[in-house]
Amino acid sequence: MNQYVTGAMIRRLREEKRITQQQLAEKINVSDKTVSKWETGRGYPDISLIEPLAKALGVSVIELFSGEDVVNTNRSFRMQRMKLCVCPVCGNVIPGTGEAVVSCCGITLPPLEAEAPDEAHAARIENVEDEYYVSFSHEMSKTHYLSFLAAVRDDGFDFVKLYPEGGAEARFKRRGVRFFYAFCNRHGLFRLPVRPDKIE
Repeated sequence: MNQYVTGAMIRRLREEKRITQQQLAEKINVSDKTVSKWETGRGYPDISLIEPLAKALGVSVIELFSGEDVVNTNRSFRMQRMKLCVCPVCGNVIPGTGEAVVSCCGITLPPLEAEAPDEAHAARIENVEDEYYVSFSHEMSKTHYLSFLAAVRDDGFDFVKLYPEGGAEARFKRRGVRFFYAFCNRHGLFRLPVRPDKIE
């Protein structure tokens, strides 16, 4: 991970569970002095203790590392509010429907902020029977390319992976599509309206 467990987080979670340092220590087979060292910043838990520590404190390992609780406050989610994370190491694309701590290849990933397309990332969107044919004149070299296209609908999204030296195009069923996403490996995420003359 790109950060480690903080003593303040361990102490806060322990106090929220209303357990003593001794009780926490017994749960994970260490001494209460060890827990005290962690909480005062004079030491860190060994990596082998992270999973048992998270379990004893009632949180996930990701929450323990991030220092933040992950709470589902999504009572009425809309797909238009979905968030995407892209790993800069392996290119993994992780969609989210709410607040989350997302990690891949040892890196905590922030959700991407989509921009309106500039001239270099403008799409041509055509109606072909019951589909949208989305194409770009974007470079598709090994060092600069569109990595994926996605159509966001009311009830989900369709995702098409693109590859260097391949075509910068995809087809999507038209039903319920609200907008498209395109991701450039150099310039980030772009939100494209279904009708190019109607940028939201």
